[in-house]
Amino acid sequence: MPIRVVVAEDNLMVREGLERIIAASPELELVAGCRDLDELERAIEHDNPDVVLTDIRMPPTMTDEGIRLAVRLRAERSPIGVIAVSQYADAGLALALLDRGSEGRGYLLKESVRDREQLWAAVAEVAAGGSVVDPKLVDGLVKAKQPLLAALAPREREVLAQIAQGRSNAAIAESLVLTKRAVEKYINSIFLKLGLADAEDVSKRVKATLMFLSDGESVQPPPLPEPH
Repeated sequence: MPIRVVVAEDNLMVREGLERIIAASPELELVAGCRDLDELERAIEHDNPDVVLTDIRMPPTMTDEGIRLAVRLRAERSPIGVIAVSQYADAGLALALLDRGSEGRGYLLKESVRDREQLWAAVAEVAAGGSVVDPKLVDGLVKAKQPLLAALAPREREVLAQIAQGRSNAAIAESLVLTKRAVEKYINSIFLKLGLADAEDVSKRVKATLMFLSDGESVQPPPLPEPH
């Protein structure tokens, strides 16, 4: 069965563009298009989608409607996935979206959703209970925090960026052409250096990494030997 998707975006041209991209995939089904939070909530109740693709700022307040919707669905233990779309690489909004877990949640930049295959893959990942964080958000945060990341070796920074995108150890190993054991060693070393050793599951890993990249650590642990 196709993945049922509701699109919510107050800008007509952007909404229609997103609807066309969703409708073009044989594995996705567009069930509703909404222009504000009220319409979106009615569509969720009536159509029971698998994934909601929503702008973060919509009427009536144009502040954080998309985030608040995702938080409410999480509180209700709804299985509906939510991909929040923003014009800005805002780590604070990404952390708010992932506050109660990254499962079934995604944060994408509007410039990225123009790539239909990337958007299709993100919808499928979130529908399956995974998480997606826009690589450009992660890249921007990493660049902004280079002094704080000085303790990390280049390969460790690559692994950190993959972790922040919500990827599993197996996915990181495949992407960077490493063994799973090597990935585990890199992750242990990274989290020791950044003071995040208690972060274990994927949800905690994503949140901890984004928190570090957005706010940094006041005390930087001493460098440790790079794993071999």
